[in-house]
Amino acid sequence: MRRQTFVGLVLLAAAGGCRPAGDAAARPAAAGPVKVEADGLPNLVRLTDGLYSGGLPDGDRGFASLEKLGVRTVISVDGARPDVATAHKYGLRYVHIPFGYDGVPDALALRLARAVRDLPGPVYIHCHHGKHRAPTAAAVARLCTDARCDVADALAGMQLAGTDPHYAGLFASVTNLRRPTAADLDRLPADFPEIAPIAALAELMVGVDDRWESLKKARAAGWKAPPPGSADPDLDPSHEALLLKEQFREAARLPEAKERPEDFRALLADAEGKAAALEDALRNQGDAEAAFHAAEKTCAACHSKYRDVLQRP
Repeated sequence: MRRQTFVGLVLLAAAGGCRPAGDAAARPAAAGPVKVEADGLPNLVRLTDGLYSGGLPDGDRGFASLEKLGVRTVISVDGARPDVATAHKYGLRYVHIPFGYDGVPDALALRLARAVRDLPGPVYIHCHHGKHRAPTAAAVARLCTDARCDVADALAGMQLAGTDPHYAGLFASVTNLRRPTAADLDRLPADFPEIAPIAALAELMVGVDDRWESLKKARAAGWKAPPPGSADPDLDPSHEALLLKEQFREAARLPEAKERPEDFRALLADAEGKAAALEDALRNQGDAEAAFHAAEKTCAACHSKYRDVLQRP
């Protein structure tokens, strides 16, 4: 039902686009979100004449394409460390505002909006693949900075980029957004770091534990949302499995994880695969119990070797 609702909203999107406030507002608006082909820029979408979303620029090829497009500011919402040095080679400014797949926190939504409003444009917002977090961030920024952009317009850009409606938190960040006033944005600090503190492996594993606790509650309820009146009546088992999968994926991309032994990285990859299998079982009436036990077994194997014993240098 959630997927049908979001897709329905997207299909109602108006044909006309909207443009961010600030310098870009003086330029004529693009006809609407459109896919654009550019070397080294995966899943590139032009949302307005002053705002693009897409994936991680592929080295010199990607940043050279951004320069050709006239982009002046690059905003990464991905957890990985931005390639600031290469961006500077092409005269581009970087801003790092990372967030997860569970949604855009209110404070970060305002920071995104102020960056898009005040920094030189056009602006390119990217995550790793350009399908989920970057289109969401762009949608939030548009809603915060242009009163002519409505929810349907914002969702249309996400739909074109291929954002999966199963990421309920990302869509809720758009559909439940409270639009700030210009004064709200003006009150924010105007500092935009090029490299923000990145979550350590241990912090991501805390998130993994949180997802497991939610899945255990869902399992106790027969793999259904807990009943009304319980502590977590809105818990969605398949969504928790999806977030678990993304936690493992993000953990594997951390520099700290890449420095660990090959066996550790293999266990992370296996855990991601098992979480994906659990999500699939929950969405498609598969054997959720078997998938849960398989995922649990992989976690136990990793814990016994890397968490529950003293790690000597």
